[in-house]
Amino acid sequence: MNIAQIESNLQNLIKSFSKETFIYDLLLAYGLPKASITRLQKGNLNLSKSEGEISWKKKLRFQEEYSADLHLTISELAQSIKHEERFVIVTDYELFLAIDSKTGEKLDIELAELPKHFDFFLPWAGMEKAQHRNENPADVKAAERMAKLFDEIKKDNPVKTEEDSHALNVFLTRLLFCFFAEDTHIFQDGQFTNAISSHTAVDGHDLRSYLESLFEVLNTASKGRKDLPAYLNAFPYVNGGLFKDSFQVPEFSRKSRQLIIDAGEMNWKDINPDIFGSMFQGVIDPEKRGSLGAHYTSVPNIMKVIEPLFLDELKEELEKAKHNPKKLNELLYRLSKIKIFDPACGSGNFLIIAYKELRRLEIAIIHHLQDLQKAAAGFNSKSEQLSFIPKAQLSLAASFQVELFSRIQLSQFFGVEIDDFAHEIAQLSLWLAEHQMNVEFYREFGKTSPTLPLKEAGKIVCGNACRLKWEKVCPKKEGDEIYILGNPPYLGKKEQLVNHKLDMQLVFNSQDGFKNLDYISIWFFLAAKYCSNTPKCKAAFVSTNSICQGEQVGNFWILIFSQNIEIIFAHTSFMWKNSAKSNAGVAVVIVGISAKNGSIKKIYSSGKIIQTQEISPYLTSGTTTIVTKRSRPLSQIPEMTNGSMANDDGNFFIDHEEYIQLPSHLKVYFRQILGARELFYSFKRYALWLKDEDIEKALEIDLIKSIVNKVAKYRAGSTREATRKLANTSHLFGEIRHKSGQALIIPGLSAEKRDYIPIDFLTNGEIVSNLAQVIFDFDPWLFSLLSSRLNIVWVRATSGYFKKDLRYSPVLSYNNFPVPYISDQRKQEITQCVFRILEERERHSEKTLAQLYDPDKMPAGLREAHRQNDLAIERCYRSRPFESDEERLEYLFKLYEKMIAEEKVKDSLFEKEKKGRKVKK
Repeated sequence: MNIAQIESNLQNLIKSFSKETFIYDLLLAYGLPKASITRLQKGNLNLSKSEGEISWKKKLRFQEEYSADLHLTISELAQSIKHEERFVIVTDYELFLAIDSKTGEKLDIELAELPKHFDFFLPWAGMEKAQHRNENPADVKAAERMAKLFDEIKKDNPVKTEEDSHALNVFLTRLLFCFFAEDTHIFQDGQFTNAISSHTAVDGHDLRSYLESLFEVLNTASKGRKDLPAYLNAFPYVNGGLFKDSFQVPEFSRKSRQLIIDAGEMNWKDINPDIFGSMFQGVIDPEKRGSLGAHYTSVPNIMKVIEPLFLDELKEELEKAKHNPKKLNELLYRLSKIKIFDPACGSGNFLIIAYKELRRLEIAIIHHLQDLQKAAAGFNSKSEQLSFIPKAQLSLAASFQVELFSRIQLSQFFGVEIDDFAHEIAQLSLWLAEHQMNVEFYREFGKTSPTLPLKEAGKIVCGNACRLKWEKVCPKKEGDEIYILGNPPYLGKKEQLVNHKLDMQLVFNSQDGFKNLDYISIWFFLAAKYCSNTPKCKAAFVSTNSICQGEQVGNFWILIFSQNIEIIFAHTSFMWKNSAKSNAGVAVVIVGISAKNGSIKKIYSSGKIIQTQEISPYLTSGTTTIVTKRSRPLSQIPEMTNGSMANDDGNFFIDHEEYIQLPSHLKVYFRQILGARELFYSFKRYALWLKDEDIEKALEIDLIKSIVNKVAKYRAGSTREATRKLANTSHLFGEIRHKSGQALIIPGLSAEKRDYIPIDFLTNGEIVSNLAQVIFDFDPWLFSLLSSRLNIVWVRATSGYFKKDLRYSPVLSYNNFPVPYISDQRKQEITQCVFRILEERERHSEKTLAQLYDPDKMPAGLREAHRQNDLAIERCYRSRPFESDEERLEYLFKLYEKMIAEEKVKDSLFEKEKKGRKVKK
């Protein structure tokens, strides 16, 4: 049951209710099961023995009270809860009192006002209030009301063309403005809704012509109006372009007219334009109706972008200037010139929050100027705190005229949005935000600029940001202070549609490796080009963390750094969640860039701020060194290779049951094979594994001959020439990398949530498939190294992810893993750690590796064995333990850079020596 339905149910309940059934009807209004309420009414679920009292476990405690003090009664009931009742309610059917026993919130109202407080009992409907603190119930309710209206209008006005769709979008935007205006003193209170109710027919046949006339009036200044009826002329001139263009207004029915009136009776002053705009996008997409509110970007998340991008520095400037009137006025002027540009602005969330924060900063500056003036005049209440200010500064303050108006204009805000409706809503939301800040300004100073007529809205362009010239949307000239920001679409390579791939082609042209990049890379690349020759331009975007992991790092950041760009701040990976119910979130990073300037950089990670001279593309403190593929290990460790690949269309493989049923003489031709799945879940699978000397005898067996023929047919029909050639050896795996003897198996993919990569020894000649990596000819201590926290931290950064699984790349991660010199004594020590890990696994032999390494269920003994192993491995790197994964990664990259530099020196010396030998000859 949604919020609009609940409110409607409460309105119907209050219109006519029976005291005998009131409490049961109240519970039904929130969608509680009718069968349960019937049982409660019959007394089966009522745990109270007192007359006139109901107690339903975990739901409510209710009592009618006519004689005593209701407040005393509810206090006593709340203090004597026995059955975890969530709500305590007392009423005499005139007053209505309630207490939420979980949060301590109280409700003390007249019963008739209950529908206005529908959100108090939302937990009955499965919606905890905490989920709705940022996701304001008023926003949800408004969006649901508008969804109903939208559906009804579309039913009577089918949308057949893009022009029809745009006209409807503009109409809904204008409607929203009128609702907001009549509840926030832009219009007279209730003016718009009352006019429709009073001056149009109940069946709605004349509402279209009435609204067409009204919209024309709203676009006409007072001096241009002639012969208008008083009820139309009473509306103010709006301007700003909102009602400028003529678009067809839809036809209305009795029902759609009434829905407009119902929507108008809501209290629209409680609407948050920064949130509601995103919710309202769900109105026009029925598939998103079930999650209204799930798609907006919450204010705390937006602040993670704008604070390090510009707001923190502006606040620091205010702190420095707060006793200097000249610098305060300079800061006010600076605010009036800043440009904010969101090239994927949606319904304007980032622009609105940025606008509001700049306006609030402006208010703080004006307060400081007023304080200085009052101190100079000798009657400031804070004058003792300001007594240390030099007299010259106070004299200067006295000479300044503090002008009480906002210098920050909507024309400083720019955006691009591909969706027509979101683009319209973004413009409207900026106007609404301006009005809200004007009201806030008035509360502070008693003066403000009038909201009407509307000023020019921010320049929000409807178009594809990947194909527009950004400088035409947000023009820049020398000295401009510009901040580009937003949350563009991420879209990995496999999620991109044809139009996205074309955008990538157009932007990156012939750049190497661009086809493997995420779609969001376009926004970073275009922002880098925009900022590259503009010293006061900075950009920051939210992105999935894949742009800072694995192979994408090399392809992507080389393009960015080539524009004379550096990373100026970063939030390392965190879950991007909003307050909406069932919002699982996605792992993201926030990366800020600008032209190189030598400033101190900041990394925000795990609640800490790390200051550094340079931020690497892996978001660590360090240089811009990029880990690239290499064919042999950088360190003194044995070679890791991919497992053997069958290339057989599945024909070589049989499961355990099929293997058991094979005659003994056939089993010799099959070997157990393991990939990541078999390793994690202890599945047994087998594959035909023939040697050249076996082929003649084996092909006399019908089963084997059939398998080999099927593989030959599959390979011969391939579109790849290399695969077709393999048809000549269809009795063999396509790629064979197996060696006899002991092996170490490392999964090609491992679940993201695991704290360690589960690896294992193979001692019975098992074959490792291409879904895992394998090491032959190794010493046992290597198991310890690859099972360590250091290793998984390195792999996460350098290998990246496939979907939600951690990928293990030999050529990117293993071959580049920096391993210092480890003495024989240390190797013996860490080998003991290997045995402890294996012993702990053996204690739980009934469990699979997947179960053992589930971080929520990992046995304590195994976790401790790994902790000790981590400490032992880390002592090989340095004497003191690492405090965090960020510290581990930073250390590993510094060691990697050192080892790469040493390798280059060695290679250089080798080349010189080689040339010297040639000269001697």
